[in-house]
Amino acid sequence: MTAVLERPAPVQPAGPSARARRLARRVAGPWTYAGLIAILAGSAFPVYWSFVVSSQTPDAIDSVPPVLVPGGHLFANIARVFDTTDFALALMNSIIVSGTVTISVVLFSTLAGFAFAKMKFRGRNVLLLLIIATQAIPTELGIIPLYMMMSEFGWAGEIHAVIVPGLVTAFGVFFMRQYFERAIPDELLEAGRMDGCHSLRLFWHVALPAARPAAAVLGLFTFMQAWNDFFWPLVVLVPENPTVQTALSTLASGYTTDYTLVLTAATIGTVPVLLVFLLFGRQIVGGIMSGAVKG
Repeated sequence: MTAVLERPAPVQPAGPSARARRLARRVAGPWTYAGLIAILAGSAFPVYWSFVVSSQTPDAIDSVPPVLVPGGHLFANIARVFDTTDFALALMNSIIVSGTVTISVVLFSTLAGFAFAKMKFRGRNVLLLLIIATQAIPTELGIIPLYMMMSEFGWAGEIHAVIVPGLVTAFGVFFMRQYFERAIPDELLEAGRMDGCHSLRLFWHVALPAARPAAAVLGLFTFMQAWNDFFWPLVVLVPENPTVQTALSTLASGYTTDYTLVLTAATIGTVPVLLVFLLFGRQIVGGIMSGAVKG
């Protein structure tokens, strides 16, 4: 008898189906990239135009058509900024305030978020509800009593008055609580407790490494909010002890405004934010990759 050889069934390649690939190509078409490029250009243009104006002479702001190419007066304008106002002190104050507030918010919010998410104690839900409810109170309602409190402490005019009210935020606590609720299984913590780990050690060795991506995001948002804060520093600080935002307000005040000077100072004040954004962006990616589960 002649053996009949059956043709083996074709092996289906692993990966997405042909329909999924066609859908992906349709979604990521040329119009999608064109839209993304347009959004990127629209977002970056104000920063670029500020840099262009800061490198020109003061009369360039009124040029028709507007100047779109950088000039050669950037360093002269930077020198004028530091000669007109104590911008070095403003930069130092903003760095101290933003850095201290960011570290404090990330630390305390991570501790509180871990406690609300993974520890059982009486009144936990009530306390969390009260913390969330504070976000519904407008900031302006607390300005007068907060200023009176800072005056009683003798901190009016000092950067302590800007730092202390922002050492912890309700948003940070709620944000980290929601992350811990989903990121760390209860079984992992119970296994650690059976091995003799107390709560602080569990937080330091288990919860904190897992919270790096969320902590990096919270740190980025907190730094940007503290750096851009204007109203409270304007109320509690004196012109001789400014932050970057209050120094910009001083440069923009007066009968006539030198927009070249103002935009030069704004460009200088943008550089630390961009550096922090790049630093935290790397931390976010590194945290996600190190915490990924390999299948």
